[in-house]
Amino acid sequence: MTESTPADPKPPAAPGPVSVPGDDAFERIAPDPVAEAADGEGGRLGADLIADLVKRLPNAPGVYRMLDRNGDVLYVGKARSLKKRVANYARPTGLANRTLAMIAATAAMEFVTTRTETEALLLEANLIKRLRPRFNVLLRDDKSFPYILITGDHEAPQIVKHRGARSKKGAYFGPFASAGAVDRTINALQKAFLLRSCTDSVYESRTRPCLLFQIKRCSGPCTGEIDPAGYAELVDEARAFLNGKSRAVKAELATEMERASDRLDFEQAARYRDRLSALSHIQQHQGINPQGIEEADVFAVHQEGGQTCIQVFFFRTGQNWGNRAYFPKADAHWTTAEVLESFLAQFYDDKPCPRMILTSEALPEQALLEAALTERADRKVTVSAPQRGTKRELVEHARQNAREALGRKLAESASQATLLKGVAEVFGLPAPPRRIEVYDNSHIMGTNAVGGMIVAGPDGFAKAHYRKFNIKSEVVTPGDDLGMMREVLERRFKRLLKEAGPRGEQEAPDEGVGPWPDLVLIDGGLTQLGAARETLADLGITDLPLVGVAKGVDRDAGREEFHVPGRQPFRLPPRDPVLYFVQRLRDEAHRFAIGTHRAKRSKEIHANPLDEIAGIGTARKRALLRHFGTAKAVSKAGIDDLLTVDGISEAMAKLIYAHFHERAG
Repeated sequence: MTESTPADPKPPAAPGPVSVPGDDAFERIAPDPVAEAADGEGGRLGADLIADLVKRLPNAPGVYRMLDRNGDVLYVGKARSLKKRVANYARPTGLANRTLAMIAATAAMEFVTTRTETEALLLEANLIKRLRPRFNVLLRDDKSFPYILITGDHEAPQIVKHRGARSKKGAYFGPFASAGAVDRTINALQKAFLLRSCTDSVYESRTRPCLLFQIKRCSGPCTGEIDPAGYAELVDEARAFLNGKSRAVKAELATEMERASDRLDFEQAARYRDRLSALSHIQQHQGINPQGIEEADVFAVHQEGGQTCIQVFFFRTGQNWGNRAYFPKADAHWTTAEVLESFLAQFYDDKPCPRMILTSEALPEQALLEAALTERADRKVTVSAPQRGTKRELVEHARQNAREALGRKLAESASQATLLKGVAEVFGLPAPPRRIEVYDNSHIMGTNAVGGMIVAGPDGFAKAHYRKFNIKSEVVTPGDDLGMMREVLERRFKRLLKEAGPRGEQEAPDEGVGPWPDLVLIDGGLTQLGAARETLADLGITDLPLVGVAKGVDRDAGREEFHVPGRQPFRLPPRDPVLYFVQRLRDEAHRFAIGTHRAKRSKEIHANPLDEIAGIGTARKRALLRHFGTAKAVSKAGIDDLLTVDGISEAMAKLIYAHFHERAG
């Protein structure tokens, strides 16, 4: 492992505000009304309509949106000159088939001018992420990255994992590629620097050291086991290590260990030894730590089989803080450089940008992207495709990871495609399903009843489409599984009809799972299947494939009985891959429903009765609990006792008393 000792850099700044026009600034330029009238009631589409719009466009930078007849955005683009760029669509020669299809579907366009092309690029990235037009390169799975935060608003700073807006005062270190990487690092940092991880409220309430102090993962500042100056020194060491001064920190600890050993304080020497071991553990799990690369993100792209993978590595303060693979949606005619450029603009739309970005491809508009990111970060950002040396080695390493990640995904997709084809054959579907929905309910003696829906498709489980349903109907008897299933299906498909329209009226999705299921799996036999068919029929849905999955004899996995309308019940051979696949779907639905039920039950168990009283906010609740200790003690208190609490007036005391006593007053 290579170590570096870079200067102490500031943590990456959060994305600064950029003055770009909002969505409401777009202007729809109407076609020539005379020509429109001549074309009849339906109006014009495609290249003819665009050619007419070009006449009224300015020769200025801006962003344009292409819309279909329903007003849905097909494509968002930016231009140095709106007039020249949009004019290209009016002469559709030499364009890819997918672009021609986009032009043909265009029924209207909207435009906004910007002061500079840089502003246009930033606005374009923002709109693509928000509107997700079908013809753009789309960044998928764009979850926020975790950071390590050492708080700065307390006398004894806390070390925690942080996601989201960086509004809390303190020092942020990251991004890390995964929550697991952050957890492992914090774990080791606690052993190395003995910083507390407890919340401020727990810190304030401690009267004796906690378990973390006993196992040597905290120095115990809450109970004075270490003085404020000593704890501040530990915090400074942790910050220095995370800022890249790992060699200096380790050297200092090694010196202190030797001094303790020389004065025969072997217990203290052992503590320094354990801290050194923890720091070495962090660095061993970081993989490559290139010399001379202080702060950079490395991007590499690989295309194969009509799909694209972009691998990103994060280097901060000379340390490798992990990598993540992305699989953006991009049409086959986009080059790898074009895909990467569009991806980068969206990637940094809501994330702090490092000082250096290394890419595997030379980008078509590299200077423009560099200027836009510099403006957003409010400091110099460089974008380059290195050709030699350590930087080139990093890019090639990332490219190899992208190649391997895409290979794994293609293999999984091929396996999933085979399974979906088998499902279609077994259940008599006209084509392999793109969206399978599976439903399950969970409750205990009818309490905290919930329904769960999971979704699977060509890419496996589509967890973004999972839904939970709190059973609300007063008509449903507690514990009535049939009634719960009816309510769940009715609510699900009523909403689907409202949002997506009747089944079959949507275009087949280019990818993903689409809004309507091609197959619905119901947990149960003929009775449950009949109830499901009746519920859907009442909504006018009669052509949706339904399958009941009844548990086998003695509820044994592998002996499930399948019920399909119009067919005799049947079983599949014990080792049939489709049987295993259906079992996986059912188990996932059960897991999701059980997890949702447990979360609801836990929330109810931990709900505070004081939350139900109107006028009791955080401050009054805290005052009551501080005075009486528990909500139960508050419920037993008399009006005179309640009046002794700060902030509780006579009217409020009577209200609290009445809440817990039916015959109050």
